[in-house]
Amino acid sequence: MLILPAIDLREGACVRLLQGRFDAVTNYGDPFAQLQQFAEAGATWVHLVDLDGARLGRPAQHTLIARLAEETGLNVQSGGGVRTREDVDALLRAGVARVVVGSVAVLRPAEAREWIAAFGADRICIALDVRAAEAGWRVATDGWAADGGKTLEEVLGAFSKDELSHALVTDIARDGALSGPNLDLMQAFRALRPDIELQASGGVSTLADLAALKGAGASAAIIGRALYEKRFTLEDALAL
Repeated sequence: MLILPAIDLREGACVRLLQGRFDAVTNYGDPFAQLQQFAEAGATWVHLVDLDGARLGRPAQHTLIARLAEETGLNVQSGGGVRTREDVDALLRAGVARVVVGSVAVLRPAEAREWIAAFGADRICIALDVRAAEAGWRVATDGWAADGGKTLEEVLGAFSKDELSHALVTDIARDGALSGPNLDLMQAFRALRPDIELQASGGVSTLADLAALKGAGASAAIIGRALYEKRFTLEDALAL
């Protein structure tokens, strides 16, 4: 299972939000120093989120992300406010290895399919940020501020086996909460789409959580707050 340490970028700083709330922010300082620590620990990939872009609905920190990608040498997966083909192209030209597409994949899946066809399935990851509901898992959009009007199953149904390779699934209620990952959600996703590389996000607090995600079929795990609060080391996570 691939481990992707996460950095959320807000106004040039490395931060973490609780459940996507901009009024619940913890600042962890210089993103360059943090990425260097990840690289020295042995990470090969990092997950960068442009929080300013997610809030504005358009990428806002291309220049910073380009510098981070160039100076660290890590494979960068990045998103936040990606709404157009030009946004995807700009991030790839900035040195990003894989672009994360959220709201467009939910609300305008035909466009997302066109981008995947144009840039390659390995260069695009759709982000599915979900909340539990009576009718299953509801997918949020617009930086988690809105309900996308679709269930997880409906969104996945818009992409065929040959069109989509990567999906990042986050339980919003557990994001940044260190409450453990939602294994039921991950297993539900895996049952729906065993063909997709599943990236699990939200709630990881222990090495046992990572082992459980691996057992639930996750191909990759995003880790944020647990690393910053030193619940375990990145070296130990990478060794699993």
